[in-house]
Amino acid sequence: MSRTKNAVPRGRRHKKVLKSAKGYFGGRRKLYTVASEAGKKALEYQYRDRRNKKRDFRALWITRINAASRENGTTYSRFMNGLSKAGIELDRKVLADLAVRNPEAFSEVVKAAEAAL
Repeated sequence: MSRTKNAVPRGRRHKKVLKSAKGYFGGRRKLYTVASEAGKKALEYQYRDRRNKKRDFRALWITRINAASRENGTTYSRFMNGLSKAGIELDRKVLADLAVRNPEAFSEVVKAAEAAL
């Protein structure tokens, strides 16, 4: 019986890993083992950071809303409490966009929230 080797399939697997490591620096791009580890780590970071991105944006929105509400003479917590009591259902993303792009409209929302308190 003839002897079989694994050269072609191994080459294909290595080629796939090295292709995915394109753009990495040094051995992380050229050496199979190092590139393989770097690729696995990159996938872990991708998965983690897709979730962290949502957390980061929410923190940014809250910071922007807080700054804009303080310019209008209230705090973030009082403003959000007033919004819920006034029955205004705007999410933080929309409120932060209003605060940055349309400060006059945001002032009106703050007045409505303060009136509900």
